[in-house]
This record gives sequence, structure tokens and C-alpha cells, in this order.
Amino acid sequence: MAKSKPIVAIVGRPNVGKSTLFNAIAGEKISIVEDRPGVTRDRIYADCTWLNHEFTLIDTGGIEPESKDVILSQMREQAQIAIEMADVILFLVDVKSGVQDADSKVADMLRRARKPIVLAVNKVDQPVKMQADVYEFYNLGLGDPFPVSSVNKMGLGDLLEEVEKHFPKEAEESEEDDAVRVAIIGKPNVGKSSLVNRLIGENRVIVSDIAGTTRDAIDTRVTHNGRDYVFIDTAGLRRKNKISDQLERFMVIRAVAAVDRADIAVLVISAEEGVTEQDAKIAGIAHDRGKAVIICVNKWDAVKKNNDSIKEYTNKIRQTLSFLPYAEILFLSAKTGQRLNKLYDLVDMVSANQNMRIQTGVLNEIITQAAIMQQPPSDKGKMLKIFYATQAGVKPPTFVFFVNYKYLFHFSYQRYIENQIRQSFGFRGTPIKFIIRERNEEEQV
Repeated sequence: MAKSKPIVAIVGRPNVGKSTLFNAIAGEKISIVEDRPGVTRDRIYADCTWLNHEFTLIDTGGIEPESKDVILSQMREQAQIAIEMADVILFLVDVKSGVQDADSKVADMLRRARKPIVLAVNKVDQPVKMQADVYEFYNLGLGDPFPVSSVNKMGLGDLLEEVEKHFPKEAEESEEDDAVRVAIIGKPNVGKSSLVNRLIGENRVIVSDIAGTTRDAIDTRVTHNGRDYVFIDTAGLRRKNKISDQLERFMVIRAVAAVDRADIAVLVISAEEGVTEQDAKIAGIAHDRGKAVIICVNKWDAVKKNNDSIKEYTNKIRQTLSFLPYAEILFLSAKTGQRLNKLYDLVDMVSANQNMRIQTGVLNEIITQAAIMQQPPSDKGKMLKIFYATQAGVKPPTFVFFVNYKYLFHFSYQRYIENQIRQSFGFRGTPIKFIIRERNEEEQV
């Protein structure tokens, strides 16, 4: 069964080096880093692995230092998001500026939350010389301060070892549970909670017209036509005044955590608004994680329609979400119940497709035929040969290809082979993953 990775959130004042630490742990330059307070605009997340422990790291960022009051209020907001969302909070302070008033106030708030907190003191480039300055941070009452240098990547091992100690112990999950796990994802106020309420037939999820009224992700088990489903609702959090950017960041991280635990992601889009870049951002989370996707255009009862409405909407969705050509699209209304039962049928079909296995012999026949119809790529007298392919896994269906030259198996030819496989076997609703292995011809004998 899919399970959510632990979430670690970095919280701290502007310019203490949150983004640099994030990049040092994530191992790639993802956040924009500039030596100017408040430059990290977007909450960024990355999937990290440390000593076989997988976790999702959040860079909270986003503080605009108009005044000390604003810094403190936004730090509190940031800390609140981390408290509600994260399994472990990484509180970052700066050895060069010492303990600031904002640090103390946020430390008080974090302490009251009773969440695991690891205190990291950044910019400690000379640990021996700066030891006394590090000790000052014991005054925050958050336990041992861990000296690190994000820029020089010093002290990260000890820090991550401490972070890992606080990861939740994996709950024993029943292997017998064959319920289909469905994450309902999407922007605030597109009708996710209303959709879940309709599907389960009772008002278990609070619904109101204020964007983001659902506080926590809620798992709801439902039996429909003798089959078990678990709906993971990711509606978001309560809206607070003028923090739509924070709300959006929170929503993205919640979607990450929910999608990890799901088999299928149902992306809910508002028919009144149409498909947006924000929808694409959320859809990308499911796609990156290899999940099956169903796109639900909700509030279909509320828009004026003509004979071409569905076709026009579908084309716009396919354009904006061009990386999801496999996703199924369903037009419905949670309010009236229009086409709602079709969603269960689609979930069943997509679940069957993402669990489908293809016999090796049949798969290789299809690939041989495909190579005859469209010659494989060649370069400087060398031509790509696909010796053999086999299916290695499901959810998503994963195929291993043994070829003579990996570099010749271009993305465009992979797409062509994928299309041939889809034409033969369907796989509607689910991505397909390719793993390419290189072998020389002697090894094939």
C-alpha cells in the first residue's frame, strides 16, 4: 500500500539561509537564492533520501520584510503551516546575527505545538571558533543547537541524523487491504469536499464558500457495489486574511502528501474558471509520482453550454495539461449529482489498467511490429536495436527495455513505442514508465 513520506519543514527568519540549506539537503539548486531578505517567493518541496530514509523537504520561504511586525506575523504564519503539515520542523537561525526577538517568539510558538523540532544554527563556517556563539541558542529552549554551514555543506550528517530520529514509525498496514486509494486534489473552492460528500452520501467533510475551509486531509472509506474505496480529501486549510500565497503553498504540500498515499489522483477543476496554470502545478505532482489521473470538471451544471462545449473544454484541458495525455476526463456536478456514478466506473477502469500485466511474448511482438513500421533511430552507422522488453511492475505499469545503445533510444522514439503499447493494450488513465538497460549483442546470446 502506498504510504506518505515524512514531511520536514524548514522555518526561519529572512536571510538565515533556508533556501541554501534546502538545496544542500536536496542536492540540487531548486530554490532561487540571493543574498537579499525575502527572495524565496514560492514554497518549494523536494523528495530527499538520506541513508535509505525517504522524506519530503519543504522550504517555507516567502517572507517579505516590509517591517519587523510583518516579518514576525509572516514567520508565525509560516511556522503555523509547518506545525500543521510537517512531521518534523527544522528551525533555522543565523549564528552571525545571534538570537533575535522574532526567533524567540517563533520558538515559543513551536514549543507549544508539541511537534518535534530540530534547531539548526547556520553560517557556522568555523565550528571551534564559533562554539560560544552557537551555545547562545540554548536560550531558545529548543534543546541542542546543531551547527551547520549550508554553503559549505558542513554538519548536515549530524543534523539529518537528528531529524530522522523524529520520523514517525511506520504504522503496520494490512497487506490484505485491497481498497482503491483515491486522492481528491485541486485548488481551493473547486468543490473537492462537495464531491467527496456526494460520493460517500453523507456530510462528513465541512463545506462552505470560503476557499480552503477543510482543515485536514480526511480519509473516508466507502463501499460501493461491493468494492472498497478510500477517498483522501486534500481540501486545504482555513483561509486567513491576505495569505492566499501561503494557502497555495500549503495546498501543494498537502497534495504531495496525499498523492503519495494514493493509487489514483482525481484532479477537480472548476468548469466556471476553466483549467489554469495552478491546476497544472497540482496535476504535475500526480504525474511526477507516476499516479493514475482522472480529471473531473466540476460545476458543469453552472456553465452555459452549446453542442461544442465538451469538445472545447477537453481541447483546452489537453493543451494546458499536455503532459497528461493518458488522463481520463469526466464532466460532472457534485451539487446535482450529474454523472457522479460514472466516476466510480472510471476509478475501477483506471485501477484495472494501472494493475494490468502484459505477457512478455505478446509485448515483444508489439515492439517488433512497431520497429518494422517505423525504423529505430540511427547515428553514424549505428542503429538502435531493442533486443528484448519485459514488464517489471505495476502502479504504474513499468517496462524494462534491453537495447544496444541507450543514447539512441530517443525520447521521441520512446513516445512512439509507448503509443504502440497503448494502442494495443489501452492503459487509459495511467502513466507508463520505461527503464532502459544497455547490453551488447554478445550478451544477448
